[in-house]
Amino acid sequence: MNSATKKIAAIVFASVALAGCADNADKYAADVYQVGQLNSKQETKTVNIISILPAKVAVDNTANKNTARNMGAVVGALAGAVVGFNTGSNSTLNAVAGGAGGGVVGSMASAGVKDTVMVDAVSLTYKEDTKVFTSTQVGKACQFSTGLAVVITTKADETRIQPNTTCPAEKS
Repeated sequence: MNSATKKIAAIVFASVALAGCADNADKYAADVYQVGQLNSKQETKTVNIISILPAKVAVDNTANKNTARNMGAVVGALAGAVVGFNTGSNSTLNAVAGGAGGGVVGSMASAGVKDTVMVDAVSLTYKEDTKVFTSTQVGKACQFSTGLAVVITTKADETRIQPNTTCPAEKS
């Protein structure tokens, strides 16, 4: 493998890695809403958080895996076509062969992208009137503290315990 081919292979794999590493599960957090939930009446209650425990949530990563496969195939095909075109006397045939080979290699690169990813969450135990409940929320433990919190119900059996504190600012 010559140096140009190695560089192109590195670009293909870097592109795939950036495109499909992990799902961003922020969309599942209690304080994130879908457009259809805006400007609508939602039942709200106050509760008392009595326990905050770390948890993990398995999130489907199929969309990112598909993106990585498709992006890898396209970038691989383009890179293979460029390498093929610049080698040998039959540049058109080499470009087609290089494009096909690069597409196969690029699509195989998505094999390293997991079907599910684990994201940080919290298991919140809270008291509502005289009953005790537990609800798992995507988020960080530093977003919650024991004591008074607001629970929003957007549909049956869905609890969105709103963060009742903020995390310390990250130093850059």
